[in-house]
Amino acid sequence: MKILTSDAAEMLQSADDILILTHQSPDGDTLGSGFAICRALRRLGKRAQVVCSDQIPHKYAYLWEGLDSQQFTPKFILAVDVADPKLLGNKLSVYADKVDLCIDHHGSNTQYAKHLLLEECAATCEMIYGVIGAMGVELDRAMAEDLYTGISTDTGCFRYSNTTVRTHLIAAKLLGLGIDAYAINRAMFEIKSPSFFALRKLALDSMETYFDGHCALIYITYQNMQSTSAQQEDLDGLTAIPRQMEGVDIGVILKEKEPGAWKISVRTGEPYNASALCSKLGGGGHARAAGCALTGTAQQVRDQMLPVLAEALGVSL
Repeated sequence: MKILTSDAAEMLQSADDILILTHQSPDGDTLGSGFAICRALRRLGKRAQVVCSDQIPHKYAYLWEGLDSQQFTPKFILAVDVADPKLLGNKLSVYADKVDLCIDHHGSNTQYAKHLLLEECAATCEMIYGVIGAMGVELDRAMAEDLYTGISTDTGCFRYSNTTVRTHLIAAKLLGLGIDAYAINRAMFEIKSPSFFALRKLALDSMETYFDGHCALIYITYQNMQSTSAQQEDLDGLTAIPRQMEGVDIGVILKEKEPGAWKISVRTGEPYNASALCSKLGGGGHARAAGCALTGTAQQVRDQMLPVLAEALGVSL
């Protein structure tokens, strides 16, 4: 059942022993949302804990600074930035049908939770900002850093088309709380490991173009990850590469997380809808950015993608 911000705030004010679920392959928005609302709930004297199926990249460590681990039996399950229970990952799949409230900004949300607060805005952190305010909790610098991280990462440092006036207004209020936006953005977008550069070279070498250059694909295989000693966080920044080529309307990156198991990330320019494209392959997301999961060899996965890409572009295969 869809609810309003005020309803979500009231539910959280009435709850306790709250387990906050984030999605697998965690990014700044799911983590920023989770830790910001966790801090707000603890401010109200509640027990709350953020969990993730995957190891959280080290660069996000500041998001939970000062938050000790709490042990309790969950009485209320909250999911943030999780459009589909499949995205919870293996470790958290036990909660897939037990989510009391989901706060999310993906139009492709499957409405799996008992209650859903859904807005198609730039980042779930924009919504969490509103929920915290409706709960009557005054933001502090730590919450502001969490929220700014989610907003900045989901807007590509305010470069993506999902950035709105509201996005900038919220960011300005967070900046007013004394956060170091330069340090956050440098950590999120500029500092890269040696493994990242090795992986980037392999990704560029793998690039293929189709349909008169309107579509570009790059591949990152499991072997690539192993040979470069790359971590999940080293994939950040690679997704945008195919769309950076002049003339490319649809960019695709195929990442092999385990042998034969691929995560597909799609980025599009207008008028092409990434979410509609990925939904044909069992995925979803946003109009300009979406994803899905496929299995097989690199060639088999590519062969599954190409007919859908051709259809989206309105061309023959």
